Amino acid sequence: MNITVQYFAILREQAGIGKETVTTDATSPQGLYKELADKHGFTLDGDILKVALNSEFSSMSDSLKDGDTIVFIPPVAGG
Repeated sequence: MNITVQYFAILREQAGIGKETVTTDATSPQGLYKELADKHGFTLDGDILKVALNSEFSSMSDSLKDGDTIVFIPPVAGG
């Protein structure tokens, strides 16, 4: 299936792009993140990320379907 992935903050820096469409057999955001971490060399553990699926906060264990758009949201520090 094809999934559109948007990257922000450190994930955008590490991927070198802001958005891509990937073909995957992953059935959940957690599985997809593992594939993308291998592909792009992400240094963040998936357990610390939030995820939005089709513009709604979601769980890393929710099901993916063809055409979904996903955003992995890294922790943000500020001051």
